[in-house]
Order: sequence, then C-alpha cells, then structure tokens
Amino acid sequence: MTKKEIARDFLKLAANGHSHEAFRLHVGENFKHHNAYFKGDAETLMLAMEESTRKNPNKTLTIHHILEDKDLVAVHSHLKQSPADIGFAVVHILRFELDKIIEFWDLGQSIPAEMINENGMF
Repeated sequence: MTKKEIARDFLKLAANGHSHEAFRLHVGENFKHHNAYFKGDAETLMLAMEESTRKNPNKTLTIHHILEDKDLVAVHSHLKQSPADIGFAVVHILRFELDKIIEFWDLGQSIPAEMINENGMF
C-alpha cells in the first residue's frame, strides 16, 4: 500500500469503529499525536476513537483530498457525527516511518449552517 492508501485505510477503519484494527495494522512504535484533548500516546487516542464511535454509531467520514509529500500525508475530509449533522471540515496530517504512522495531527472547523463563502468548504 502507498502512504496515501494507508492513511485512507487508517482513518476509515477508525471512523467506522475499528480503531483497534487501524492501530494494529498501521501505527508504528513510539507513535505520538497532537490532539490537545487527550494524552499523546497511541492507546489513549485509540480508546478515544473507540468511545467516539460508541457515542456516534452513524458517524461518517468522507475523504475529499489526500496529499503526500515525502514522509507526510494530509487528508482533507468531511466528518459527520450523524446523518443529520452538518459536520466538520477536518484535516489529518500523518507522519510515516517506512509504512507505519508514527505521528498524527487532527485539525477541524465546524461547518456553519449559513455559509458566506460560495465555494463551500470542500
């Protein structure tokens, strides 16, 4: 798999309630992440993703763009917690060593009910 394919698979597995599998398949040793709301280790983030799926079983992640530059992959997505949710525009940045994710950032912006920008967020 390419880094872009690994990033896509990791995020889709995690969003669909398979965070343990996502981490087992795609995360390397000494993984760290930069989500300000959780401790920076793999176990904590994996369990938080699992809990999010339990609370939001109809969550969807629609990937719009994936960019790769050397050991970094950026993924621009639309995350919805439920079908009725307007959702968030999310960017995940994943750093790789070989074919394993070893560092992870996630940034999000709420989608407003009334958008001024005619181009949309995607």
